[in-house]
Amino acid sequence: MSDPIDGITLRLGDLATEKPVLTPDINPEPVAQAPVEEKKEEDDSNLIQSTHVVQVKLADQQADPNSPLFSVKSFEELGLSPELLKGLYAMGFTKPSKIQERALPLLISDPPRNMIGQSQSGTGKTAAFVLTMLTRLHLGVNAPQAICLAPSRELARQIIDVVQEMSKFTSITSKLVVKDSLKRNEPVQAQIIVGTPGTVAEVIKRRQLPVKAVKIFVLDEADNMLDQDGLGDQSIRIKNMLTGSPQIVLFSATFPEHVRKFATRFAPEANEISLKREDLSVDAIKQLYMDCDSEEHKYETLCNIYDLLTVSQSIIFCKRRDSADEIARRMRAQGHLVGSLHGKMLPEERDQVMDDFRRGIFKVLITTNVLSRGIDISQVSLVINYDLPLDQRGQVDFEAYLHRIGRTGRFGRTGVSIILIDNKKSWEQMREIETHFSREIALVPTDDWQAVEKIFKEII
Repeated sequence: MSDPIDGITLRLGDLATEKPVLTPDINPEPVAQAPVEEKKEEDDSNLIQSTHVVQVKLADQQADPNSPLFSVKSFEELGLSPELLKGLYAMGFTKPSKIQERALPLLISDPPRNMIGQSQSGTGKTAAFVLTMLTRLHLGVNAPQAICLAPSRELARQIIDVVQEMSKFTSITSKLVVKDSLKRNEPVQAQIIVGTPGTVAEVIKRRQLPVKAVKIFVLDEADNMLDQDGLGDQSIRIKNMLTGSPQIVLFSATFPEHVRKFATRFAPEANEISLKREDLSVDAIKQLYMDCDSEEHKYETLCNIYDLLTVSQSIIFCKRRDSADEIARRMRAQGHLVGSLHGKMLPEERDQVMDDFRRGIFKVLITTNVLSRGIDISQVSLVINYDLPLDQRGQVDFEAYLHRIGRTGRFGRTGVSIILIDNKKSWEQMREIETHFSREIALVPTDDWQAVEKIFKEII
């Protein structure tokens, strides 16, 4: 028997109660699954509401008939401190997004329980796990109590900004732990630590960062953190360094099946909230491709796009670091305001480039996959795949492609993604993407720029 409640269909137990009772999850099927609104809503916080099927899988009998841990419609229902509420409202949050309605009550409940969360970009994942970290702290303990790991320094810096903004009316301390952010042997005593796996592992190993008081361990972009060479090993090493049984929270926009299986071992007995994977292709993004004759024609086409369009901001993704630098050099020579960013740059150079891009000092950022995940820059309206992302076997990396195009169309806005094709192989790979996501990628001509201008103006 099932009963629709608040747009979510729940399996009810045999008890006759006024409120829904969730049965314990004794089999692999989701306990709760339901379509939510077809129409995409946008609230005052600029977070898009989930427009897809929300699946909730509870690890045990969580919701007794009188429990408030079912769903919330306001932040006040969570019992947050006045200082945290004030921080949320100052950031423009007025009510929880769909994913937050379901995730937050489970995340901050006592006793703490692990969580594996999956939700499309722009739905408020960062705010959900940051708020959870802030609620878990004992304010009188001046030692690290929450550790959050991200795959890149750019994403770590973005998360620490959210932590500091949300906690600005509290006495909570936080520290960014990435390469070159600490002096040698500097002790780390902040209550919330946000960093990259390699640096965090190193400072724990050197005993600069004590972990005895850590209550919550968060991985953002968790599929990448658990799957990527190096990051996965480091994340596991850090987890093994933690004493006690901290709450483990994994969040990502995508979870390939093999990574999800590992995630359930990394975060045992976790509650799970997710969207159906095939629904994660962002419908607000218009996907296009342009057929080029050669590598040089591809570059000319790229420049023609920018001569033609007035784009607020855009990101160009390349396969190699030297390609990013070379394209940036040539575009600058033609008068375009561009920057490049990749993993071979010095940490302070990367920080400066990201800060300048956020401030709009230049409009075009040319980068490798280092920026494909999690970065929120609301003015990005165009993403160009100069090269398609490939995995280690040379096959199309569908997850990386999805993360790349997700840098545009943020928070429910319309965005455009363009693939530049220059040979038969890349054309075949583009067709694989179409098939995989069941979304058409429309051809835009490269021989009639008046027609191209008309197409773009209709979309952007």
